This record gives sequence, structure tokens and C-alpha cells, in this order.
Amino acid sequence: MNEDINIHSWPCSYYLDTNKQWVSGRLLLTPVAIKFTADKTGELLVNFHLSSISEIKKESSNLIFSSLTILEKNTKHWFSSLQPSRNVVFNILEHFWREQLLSSQGAAGAEAAALQTTKGKELTGLLTGSQKRLEDTAKVLHYQGEQFDNIMRGLNKIEGDMDVADRLLTELESPSWWPFSSKLWKAPLEAKPKETATVSDSKNQEGIIIRIPVIITHRTDSNVKPGKLTLFTSGLEISDCNAQVIHRFESKDVDDIKVHTPYEISVRQRFIGKPDTSYRLLSAKMPEAIPVLEMQFSKKIQFLEDALGFVSARKSPQVDLGTSIWQAATGLLGGVVQPSSPAGGREGMDNDQVQLQKHEKVSQEEAKELKQILQKLKSLALETEAELERQDEALDSITTSVDRATLNIDKQNRRMKKLT
Repeated sequence: MNEDINIHSWPCSYYLDTNKQWVSGRLLLTPVAIKFTADKTGELLVNFHLSSISEIKKESSNLIFSSLTILEKNTKHWFSSLQPSRNVVFNILEHFWREQLLSSQGAAGAEAAALQTTKGKELTGLLTGSQKRLEDTAKVLHYQGEQFDNIMRGLNKIEGDMDVADRLLTELESPSWWPFSSKLWKAPLEAKPKETATVSDSKNQEGIIIRIPVIITHRTDSNVKPGKLTLFTSGLEISDCNAQVIHRFESKDVDDIKVHTPYEISVRQRFIGKPDTSYRLLSAKMPEAIPVLEMQFSKKIQFLEDALGFVSARKSPQVDLGTSIWQAATGLLGGVVQPSSPAGGREGMDNDQVQLQKHEKVSQEEAKELKQILQKLKSLALETEAELERQDEALDSITTSVDRATLNIDKQNRRMKKLT
């Protein structure tokens, strides 16, 4: 991810302690840092990492009203005249700061071992990401299969209703009291073969694909509050910090999703005769949710200019992902099973080359973990293939049932017109 991308910027004033004066400019937020640039000179007056922040507060005094203070190490930075409001800027900065702290805490333990990262760990990370993506795809595919099953149940009900209509129309065409009724000479109708639907026995409970904290903007830029975005297989849900649902979009209700930046999206549902329902969502974890949204709403999602770089950066490694993973797995696992020892040990090899050779090796524990992940990937791939074959059969059954139902409806319509 490009660390120089501007997530958001606000016009404001910064108190320059050296000159004892306020300087107008723009406050910039990037994925990892906060910057302030002066309007007149274009000089970068403030530039510090989010992880170095100790505190973000809303303060005021006799001379400074509606100000925002950021304590960075031992330096206190003052920002005032924030637009659209101090609360909006505070909520967004606090959100990204907290997420950066959480990710930093998770990575703090691994920071010392980062210098000793082996190829096995890198490969494990790649395979784990592939496994998560395949699991998300399997969830969406499973929900799609349930929809096919519901369609088949509806078509079977239609066929049952058409049988009832056929019997009633037959009685109307030849009532029992009519002396020339043809019912006496009619042979009993043969039972129509029905295609049984393949109904899954899975529970109707929908699973949560991903849930991330977000900053919610509704209609105006001043109406900003923290909340959560939850992605289900059937749609998405926006809730506040108290888990109260603000709005739920079913998949069919979403008209378009615009990706403004890798960290900001907007979801809209159009209406005729009344305002559209639209929410703008900003989150430090949004890059994790965008691939799921792209998979669920492939025909409705639109990447704007600032987000195109994120798409190309995310998709370019995927081109060689399959070959790189399997080539690396073959080579590295082969090195563990059949380690090759140097013939005589090259003299004069420097320490950097020795360390590089160590990092290229895969330990037995890493090889075992890689084997387990590969087995899971194989199992998921086989289950996905079986589900796709089942859905292909269900689609054939649906097509046949729809054609048969259409013919029956046309036939009953013609019979009803004759009665009138």
C-alpha cells in the first residue's frame, strides 16, 4: 500500500511555536502519518508518524477556542479553525490512530524477528492470504447455492398450483351435472414427473464475512460518527458503536458502490420521488473489505481515479501468484526433504551471504505448517468444485422448470379465455 496517499485533508490553522503565531494551511492524513502544509509558502511544517502520537484531545482556552491538540512524544501541536468541524476531524484522526496502535502492538512482538524473516514465513503468509480469500469465495458461493435452492422450491410450488388450476378448469369445462360430460370417458391423468430440487440442509443463518470499524458520514460532511461495517453473504449492514443498526442494505438494494480511495467508499440506493439513501464510509481496515465488496458487487462497484492505483497494485501480484507460490513451495519443501550440503564450503564467503543462505532455508515446523495450509487449500478447492457442479445441475433444472411452467401458464390462460 502506498504510504504517501492522502486519505483526507482539512483546511485549518496551526500554531507555530517558534514564531508565536497561527499559520493557515491544510492538515493531511496519510495511512501512517499526519502532515501540515502552509498555504502561503507551501512548506511542510508538521510531519510525524501516527505511532508516535501519545494523545489526541479536544481543548479550548481563553485565547484558543475549538482547538484540537495532538501530543507527539514531548511536543504538543495545536490546530484550530478546523473545517467542516472539530468533531469530524477528531473522529477520523482518532480512528486511524487507534487502528495504527492496534496494528503496531500486533507487530511489536514480531519486529525483532522481522530481520530474521525466512522464506518459509513469507510463503506461509502468502498461502494464508490465499486461504482466506478462498474461504470468502466459498461463503458467497454457498449463499448463491441457497438462492438456487429457494428458486427451485418456488418453481415446484408454482407447478403444484398449476396442477390445482388444471383440475379446477377441467371441472368448469365439464361440470358433473352436465349430461354430456366427458369425464366418464376420460382416462385418469397420468402423474406428471416432477424434478426434485436439490435442497441444501444447511441452516438459514447467514454468516458474517468481515466486520470492520468505520467512520460513517450520512448526507452532510458534518454528520460524522464512528460505527461498524458488517459484510454478510446477503448484503451489508451499517451500525453505530452500540451495535444499533443504522441501515441494512440487501444485495438487491445496492445500486452502486464507489471506491473513492483505498480507505473510503460510498454506498447508495436510488429511489424515485424521494432522496437516495447514501452512506460514506472511511476506515483504516477498508483495504481488507474492498476485495469482498468487489467479489459480491462486481457489476455495481466503481473505482474512482484515486483508487485505481490500489486496484492495479493489488491485482498485479496476483498474476504471478499461482506460479510463484507453487514454484516456491516445490523448491523450499524440496530443500527440506532433501537438503543439499555444499561440497567443500566456499572460503571467503562474507557474513551477509551466510545470513542470506540461512534465511532461504525452511525449517521443519514451517514445512509442516505449509503442508497443512496446502491440504486445506486443496480441500477448499475440491469443495468449491463440487458446489459449482451442483449449481450447474440446479441451473439446468431451473431452466427446464421455467420452460415447463411457462407452457403450462400459457395453456391455462387459453383455457380460461375459452370459458369467458
